[in-house]
Amino acid sequence: MAEALLATLGQGRFHTFSAGSHPTGKVNPFAIELVTKTGYDVSNLRSKSWDEFAEPDAPGMDFIITVCDQAAGEVCPLWPGQPASAHWGFCDPAAVEGTDTAKRAAFEQVFQQIKHRVDVFLKVPLETLDEAAIRAELRRVGEIDVSSIGVAQ
Repeated sequence: MAEALLATLGQGRFHTFSAGSHPTGKVNPFAIELVTKTGYDVSNLRSKSWDEFAEPDAPGMDFIITVCDQAAGEVCPLWPGQPASAHWGFCDPAAVEGTDTAKRAAFEQVFQQIKHRVDVFLKVPLETLDEAAIRAELRRVGEIDVSSIGVAQ
């Protein structure tokens, strides 16, 4: 979902990729529903390991943003080029059990939380900042409290 939001809201400023430490082999259908609504082309989405982006022939990365709370404590691969990295933690909506309605609501909530952080990040004047300031901004965005965003009132 973060891949699609940054790509679409960033209006071409970013080439985005998504991967995980323990891919399941398929993209969650609830995530696909939400990503489709952004206008993002879902035909190329696939479940993939983050290890593929640590290979020498991988696309160059400027930023690595981990989003799953479960990945926060994991040791990430060494990324070529030492891109700026940060953790923007969110609960894993795929871990929600229950009805499709409950699962869909969990995905919607996390989608809105990610969107909020992406909106803030897109306002950062990256072209005017040095590397240290960019790294600090990435971390700052990840520290924004989004716990009440997307929660049904």
